Amino acid sequence: MASGWGINGNKGRCYDFWIDFSECMSRCREPKDCELLREDYLECLHHSKEFRRRNRIYKEEQRKIRAAARKDKEDEAVKGHH
Repeated sequence: MASGWGINGNKGRCYDFWIDFSECMSRCREPKDCELLREDYLECLHHSKEFRRRNRIYKEEQRKIRAAARKDKEDEAVKGHH
């Protein structure tokens, strides 16, 4: 990544994040001063925050579907007793 060249011969998709992080590291007092830029760079590379968020959304959607199915069953059971 540090070369700046992406897989297709163009500028790499995360190169700008790398440059920002690298410049910060070269002038900062402590590495923790660049933590947010580091996070941005790593997120660009690996998308781990995005994947965690998508997973949470998917799990919540599935939970709602199951809850709706249980409610439908309960409603049917109540109707069947009348």
